Amino acid sequence: MNTSKRVDLKIIILGSIGVGKTSLLNRYVNKRFTQEYRTTLGASILTKEIGVDNTLVKLQIWDTGGQERFKSLVPSFFKGSDGCVLVFDVTDQDSFYDLEGWREEILLQIPLEYKDYPFAVLGNKIDVDARQVASDEAEAWCTAHNVSYFEVSAKEDINVDHAFENITRNALLQDSEWKDCYLTNSISLGDNRTATRQNCC
Repeated sequence: MNTSKRVDLKIIILGSIGVGKTSLLNRYVNKRFTQEYRTTLGASILTKEIGVDNTLVKLQIWDTGGQERFKSLVPSFFKGSDGCVLVFDVTDQDSFYDLEGWREEILLQIPLEYKDYPFAVLGNKIDVDARQVASDEAEAWCTAHNVSYFEVSAKEDINVDHAFENITRNALLQDSEWKDCYLTNSISLGDNRTATRQNCC
């Protein structure tokens, strides 16, 4: 790979429970898909190196739990992030309506002078027949919010790489000097069965 520089980027992925966030990340990072479903508790972190426009990018992607009680953790996940992927399930209308709330949670954390924080919206499970959210409806919402939209399938590996490369490219275009550095070498926070509470030092 002929690259002239290396950049570390932190991307967070948000969406309601069961929309397939973890499946999308496993497809993108590990090139695999499993039917086994396990709720993400807190956050897990996956990393991947890709080349984008002569830049070697080390992506650190934070996968967050979609339960309502985890929304209070969004501020800590957001710190140091370079972009956000919002995911909904095209077979679940409510998960699409929930996008507004997840987006607002992020916008509350963005400094006023930083207006171009990159988002991408992924409509997952397009391989399933029982669709409730039309493409036109999702595209209209994304156009109104100036957000890129991609219809994807983690199971069938449809458009997944393209979607993540888009958010990576957009993140590279942004000036991130305002950020504090919160990148970590950790692979996961907590586990899928128990939550760990720590006091702030």
